[in-house]
Amino acid sequence: MSMILSEEQVLLQDSAREFIKDQSPVSLLRQLRDEKDDFGYSKELWSYMTEMGWAGINIPEKYDGLDFGFKGLGIIMEEAGRTLTASPLLSTVVLGANSIVLGGSDEQKSTILPKVASGDCILALAVDEGPHHDPENISVEAKKTDTGYLLNGTKQFVIDGHIADYFIVAARISDQAGSLTGLSLLLVDKETSGIHIDRLSMVDGRNSANVTFDNVSLGASALLGEEKNGGDLLYKVLDLGRIALAAEMLGTMQQAFDTILAYLKERKQFGKLIGSFQALQHRAAIMFSDIELCKSVVMAALTAVETNSDDLAQLASLAKATVNDAYHQISNEAIQMHGGIGMTDEFDIGFYLKRARIAEVTLGSSSYHRRRYANLNGY
Repeated sequence: MSMILSEEQVLLQDSAREFIKDQSPVSLLRQLRDEKDDFGYSKELWSYMTEMGWAGINIPEKYDGLDFGFKGLGIIMEEAGRTLTASPLLSTVVLGANSIVLGGSDEQKSTILPKVASGDCILALAVDEGPHHDPENISVEAKKTDTGYLLNGTKQFVIDGHIADYFIVAARISDQAGSLTGLSLLLVDKETSGIHIDRLSMVDGRNSANVTFDNVSLGASALLGEEKNGGDLLYKVLDLGRIALAAEMLGTMQQAFDTILAYLKERKQFGKLIGSFQALQHRAAIMFSDIELCKSVVMAALTAVETNSDDLAQLASLAKATVNDAYHQISNEAIQMHGGIGMTDEFDIGFYLKRARIAEVTLGSSSYHRRRYANLNGY
């Protein structure tokens, strides 16, 4: 499959860029933060996104989706990243819906996926249990019962956890923490007795929560995929999330770079535009090169999803690590080149730095993915 966008994908990119620019400026995220919005995203904006088919873009037509392909979803993530758009795209459309598409039963798919496509259902994947992403180190227990499972334990930093209608919980049925075997994914209704949710206030203004499951009783029908063999399904879903998040971060760093260039062309020092200073030109050239590299690795990863490439896992980690490093550096440069004004809350560039610090550790830091990439290649 070509790594060049098709005509339909270019049209999607153009329409998404205009829509996001008009309907979801950075000021909307600022407003949600300042008002301490209960949902953490604009329900009106999400309704518009749903009407455009974005919530169902990666869902099969059989379940009221568009089945446009993962590359189309990546395009939307990238454009949403440009203005730091807060929405359930990552939690619900990428992580949640794909968990059900890949591992759900016919009943689960027909019950949940149409609701996701219509914007009436928010999903949250609950994986991590500590401050660092470590999907094998899971100790939340799903004890077998005569009727199903008894779920106990706490998940941390669950994206959109406080607004989710359903949780997809990675739990251990057998073996010890640190092992990929013995894991299962369970679909849990938020109304089930024994669930306690603690919303977190994140520095980037996005939604996250700690979720505790206290003797939560589930039926056998809650299982996604095969019992005790959910590790492979979990990693496939996480890789899709990593690639989509890398696409979002690519859009965010491109906008940060554009903001830097605009400032270099208007800010004067010693009677000259600072963009004429050779040292700053060199630093801008390095950023430009880093962004071009990120474009390539993200496109390669998106293409790998659509071709079901054997290298999907490697490309997911390569994309996330590469984008992590570039976005970290560019967000630092954005603050430094803006000087004192860049440190003020009134200027939008600081929001890009804050998003960078959260996004680069979400679903795996650079060190995690470099280590994983080495392991996948036999080192």
